Amino acid sequence: MPRYFLELSYKGTAYSGFQTQDNANTIQAEIEKAFTILQKDKVSFTGSSRTDAGVHAQQNFFHFDYDGIIHPQFLYKVNAILPEDIVVQGVKPVKDDAHCRFDAISREYKYFIYRKKNPFLQDRAFFYPYKLDTEKLQQASVIIKEYNDFTSFSKRNTQVKTFRCEILESQWIQDDECLVYNVKGNRFLRGMVRALTATMLKVGRGKLSLDEFRAIIEAKDCTRASFAVPAHGLFLVSVNYPQNPG
Repeated sequence: MPRYFLELSYKGTAYSGFQTQDNANTIQAEIEKAFTILQKDKVSFTGSSRTDAGVHAQQNFFHFDYDGIIHPQFLYKVNAILPEDIVVQGVKPVKDDAHCRFDAISREYKYFIYRKKNPFLQDRAFFYPYKLDTEKLQQASVIIKEYNDFTSFSKRNTQVKTFRCEILESQWIQDDECLVYNVKGNRFLRGMVRALTATMLKVGRGKLSLDEFRAIIEAKDCTRASFAVPAHGLFLVSVNYPQNPG
């Protein structure tokens, strides 16, 4: 059966996450509903990267199998059906064995912080009006790249076979009014980017030393890290494949 990759962007504020859940509105549920309305067929979608409730995505993917004819105005019509906070960016045929999750070679996330009150950022970044040592933040972000076991930064009760991740990029950058943590890796654990961000902020405020931050990583104990930053500051920026998806 022919397989397709569907690329989408969304603002996650109103949703209980990316993947379908019982008795909860999710990104996947909205996509599947819109597809059924337009194509008059029900199909199952597989996601590339799960995002938690309230997390946004500039780029994410589903794949699906479908032997019918995709409507010639699919993009226009499916976006007219979808809520305003979800947009399908494209749909393309791929190889029958292409997998949007397992074929991805890296994912990139950004966590946005603003430190001066701004009503236009309040639902897309974390208001954090405290003095920060940005040099210490940067040093902490470099330390992260030295490690590949991130047990300390994973939420409990997660069903993964390994806590090992390869971090390809890790740095703090200034982006207009926002201080942004930018991280890219081959995979991420549930809650990992928020935990890294929250724990580094403690370093930036002088509540943790760089040695203590390193000790938290090495402890492999999720009770040692902080997870105290909200979901709405986090964006999945991109999901990257060896070439074009599929």
